[in-house]
Amino acid sequence: MAKALLGYVGGSDPRLLAEMRRLQQRVQDLESELVRIQSENDALNAAAAHHGESLLDSIDLDVPQAEPALT
Repeated sequence: MAKALLGYVGGSDPRLLAEMRRLQQRVQDLESELVRIQSENDALNAAAAHHGESLLDSIDLDVPQAEPALT
């Protein structure tokens, strides 16, 4: 009865299995890419720390105040 409710009798659909394998491979590829990007980010952060100041610290924040508009 359970098989009838699921809409098939017999083994698994080969198309479904192929799609599941494709998706599993895609997940593995994305996980590998994430590890690579995290390593690259860590290296960039270490290089930035080695130079002694962050990008935001190097920006000149001495912006003159604008005069108020005439109303």
